[in-house]
Amino acid sequence: MNFTNDEMNLMCIYDTGNRAGLINALSEMRKELSMDEIELLDLTDSTLNKLSAMSDEDYAKLELYPDFDE
Repeated sequence: MNFTNDEMNLMCIYDTGNRAGLINALSEMRKELSMDEIELLDLTDSTLNKLSAMSDEDYAKLELYPDFDE
């Protein structure tokens, strides 16, 4: 699954440690957006669609945070 940089940033902000938790957190955040926040609505929707289409195993392989020690 190819996430954009903006989608990755959004996932980092709302990351709960697992895919289901992140989907829930993004869904709850989306409810708070107003209809004039079109860009953030679209970004959230695209991120949710991609997260919903992937498995927990694939999510676990994502590197949301860079490893600065390497």
